[in-house]
Amino acid sequence: MNTNRQQELMAVADRALLQNYRQQPAVMTRGQGVELWDAAGQRYLDMTAGIAVCCLGHAHPALVEAVTEQAKTLMHASNLYFIEKQILAAEALTERCFGERVFFSNSGAEANEGALKLARRYQHEVAGAPHRNLIVATEGSFHGRTIATISVTGQPKYRVGFGPMLETVEFVPFGDLDAATRVLEGAQACAFIVEPIQAEGGIITPPAGYLAGLRKLCDDTGTVLIFDEVQTGTGRTGAWFAHQHDQVTPDVMTLAKALAGGVPIGAVVATERAAQGLSFRPDRAVPHASTFGGNPLACAAALAVIETIEREQLLANCTRVGEHLEATLGGLVERYPGLCVETRGRGLLRGLALDRPASPVVARCRELGVLLSVAGGDVVRFAPALITTPAHIDEAITALDKALGEAASAAA
Repeated sequence: MNTNRQQELMAVADRALLQNYRQQPAVMTRGQGVELWDAAGQRYLDMTAGIAVCCLGHAHPALVEAVTEQAKTLMHASNLYFIEKQILAAEALTERCFGERVFFSNSGAEANEGALKLARRYQHEVAGAPHRNLIVATEGSFHGRTIATISVTGQPKYRVGFGPMLETVEFVPFGDLDAATRVLEGAQACAFIVEPIQAEGGIITPPAGYLAGLRKLCDDTGTVLIFDEVQTGTGRTGAWFAHQHDQVTPDVMTLAKALAGGVPIGAVVATERAAQGLSFRPDRAVPHASTFGGNPLACAAALAVIETIEREQLLANCTRVGEHLEATLGGLVERYPGLCVETRGRGLLRGLALDRPASPVVARCRELGVLLSVAGGDVVRFAPALITTPAHIDEAITALDKALGEAASAAA
């Protein structure tokens, strides 16, 4: 193992990178399937997939081939012109969901900002209601790291030191239709933005009927309903998009993370009517744009991801393996009743809630060769590739069981 090389790289990072992250002490250099290796040669089982990004795992042949061929053909041309792969990627998305129009960006935060701009301009210029500026979001939510998206993120810790925020925003409890009703019926809001499952907030699923209730409420009040599917979309929950489990459709949906399997991309997907909010008018400036958004490379990757998920039947695999993961996590709750509180989530977005901060347990799992992440502070998050097998889950659970056992013994 080349531990010296890893230490050298971390020393360079210490003096060259902006010190905003708190990285774990490993420099990742290679991946294959659901495995990663660091610069010291240590192998890890990857149960976080780049935070729900690498849905096909690492170095999937179909994705590698698509990106390689596109890089040899055309990487960038700009949206001054039509782009073949962008057109085909948009068509692939609209064929699999409610949406009729797609705008591509480079990240989830950009997609959410685009959706908020769409909603504001829709109310001002399409609905003829320029007074409708209020954006309603939910407590515990996470929508990105830009000024606009932390403004609508329902976790105050992300806003500290960055004020003033985007105006005007009001937060309501997640899953509380009565609270949403009081705000939407009384304030004539512009938009309601919500995650079908609060991922960063702790893998929180809403109560039955919540999304359907929001749909009716937004219909009744003329409010644009935005589903943030940045983390839950592209097969993560066993359906193409998490809201499809509830048979409810929004006016606008945002995507990113897994959409291109690791190549940066974001997308705003909208109904024909809602999309008028960002439609070009000859007497105006272009209402929204992105230099790199929808570039040939990212869109070729997105097409490969979509086609591979279907060809390899990964939605069904996600459901099947997700059920196995839920059962094995449930076994840990029974094994450590004072430490483990409950299991949460759907498909291959799962969480094990603890009665204490989850970071030490996640760090210990890394030492044992399994990569996990933290959600909501006290939740161990699983978001592995959709190609994950029950055997991979069993390996991860073995390490997590050991880490939890040590934590329980230390607290005794």
